[in-house]
Amino acid sequence: MSKLDFKRVCVVTGSRADYGLLKLVMKNIKIDKELILQTVVTGTHLSSKYGSTYKEIESDGFRIDRKVKILSSDNSSRGLLKSMANCQIKFPSIFSDLKPDLIIVLGDRFEIFSITSVALVACIPVAHLHGGESTEGAIDEAFRHSITKMSHIHFVANDVYRKRVIQLGERPSKVFNVGGLGVDCINSLRLIKRDELESNIGFKLKNKNLLITFHSVTLEDGSTKKQFVELLAALRPLKETGLIFTLPNADTDGLVIIKLINEFVSNSLNSIVFKSLGQLHYLSCMSQMDGVIGNSSSGLLEAPSLKIPTINIGDRQKGRLQASSVINCRPERLCIVKAIKKLDSKRFLVGLKKTISPYGKGGASQKIVKIIKNLKSDGILKKQFFDLNQ
Repeated sequence: MSKLDFKRVCVVTGSRADYGLLKLVMKNIKIDKELILQTVVTGTHLSSKYGSTYKEIESDGFRIDRKVKILSSDNSSRGLLKSMANCQIKFPSIFSDLKPDLIIVLGDRFEIFSITSVALVACIPVAHLHGGESTEGAIDEAFRHSITKMSHIHFVANDVYRKRVIQLGERPSKVFNVGGLGVDCINSLRLIKRDELESNIGFKLKNKNLLITFHSVTLEDGSTKKQFVELLAALRPLKETGLIFTLPNADTDGLVIIKLINEFVSNSLNSIVFKSLGQLHYLSCMSQMDGVIGNSSSGLLEAPSLKIPTINIGDRQKGRLQASSVINCRPERLCIVKAIKKLDSKRFLVGLKKTISPYGKGGASQKIVKIIKNLKSDGILKKQFFDLNQ
């Protein structure tokens, strides 16, 4: 092996969401003369239903070493389990072929959980990004903390999250607060101006505009449809407001949301839906909005850095650190209407200018690569549980 213990670094991405955050890390690995970037693409990236977003990865100049189809056509809990099983069937041979020294994963998705479990059994070290966070309203909460316990190096977005990862028994010397990757992405991009953006997305923005992303509420059985219907009821009277919808993740009941969005947009002249805008267009849209609405992590991780307010609906993101620009509301029409009205209040708008993101000021991707290059692999697979009284 070269002087670097972790030379071949394999980044696994399963959705547009984690790729948007991983892109700068991948870029910094790629341009480093001592590192070799391996890219494995799976999940919704390979589904036309979700926009075939692997094409964005290729257009960004990355070579995809392996494309691994794992999604079941059924998005019930049974279908999700089939997708997880597909990961465990297919990824052993992928890792055996690529022989990575280190695998990088991000977040809390079910496919990332299964892929990390394969790496664990294959005795390949794993670096986990954005661990220690909390989303009490989704099964992702358990997946995230489980991924932490199967990983060996941890890059977190805040000291609160660092303490939580250590509380899970991880050694402090392997837990690094580098800040949020969403902030990093915003700082690195030259966002598209309004006129060009309108031309690119084929939609004329109004005097007021809202960006809507709503995902399944996976720990509240049968509640996803009810909550989303309440959201649409709050949006329906806003005839003079531009409404931009993006589709949800491939979770249980995700197809229910997609069906409701398509029905709404087909009967509304002031709205449009995108399978995937891509990171640049998504953040450029966000920067032009009067508010972000839904239960997506982007409303908490990215929107505050752009000084754009967020209406966070329900408990899906409950437990995550929030900026003062976030308005929390129950998944009920009247509560959502009240929150939308708050976006126009003078007091709220004055406070919005002073918003500070709890996820730092940027530079996370460079810090991650620098730390990886300086880490030693000796004994990294044999983890000792770190007790807080040590």
